[in-house]
Amino acid sequence: MTKDPFSIKKRVKSFRHAIRGLFVLVKEEHNARIHLAAAMLVIILSVFLKISCMEWIAVILLIALVFATELINSSLERLCDQLTQERQYWVKQVKDLAAGSVLIAAIAAAIIGGIIFIPKLWQLFHTMT
Repeated sequence: MTKDPFSIKKRVKSFRHAIRGLFVLVKEEHNARIHLAAAMLVIILSVFLKISCMEWIAVILLIALVFATELINSSLERLCDQLTQERQYWVKQVKDLAAGSVLIAAIAAAIIGGIIFIPKLWQLFHTMT
């Protein structure tokens, strides 16, 4: 098997496919819109509270983790739906396992978000009163 030579044009095209996938995710998946709204809220809160560089790294990594798992989950669900229209135990397991990965990422994001934001919000609240 021969490999195609490197091509900037093909790399740009692959980025377009990936970006289109992100748009499909947000357009067609309800949970992705919830994740997007939460991510925007967290980013606004992060700017307002002037979080540290390390906290920004955590926030960005967690947002990326949640979206990455949501993309994989949605991909697996669509693939399973194309493989069979029948209710099959293995299809349910695959979908449940993929959804579980999103849940784990979202719970981790919420816990770490709490660790970052609750003390800052608590301090802000107490300085206002």
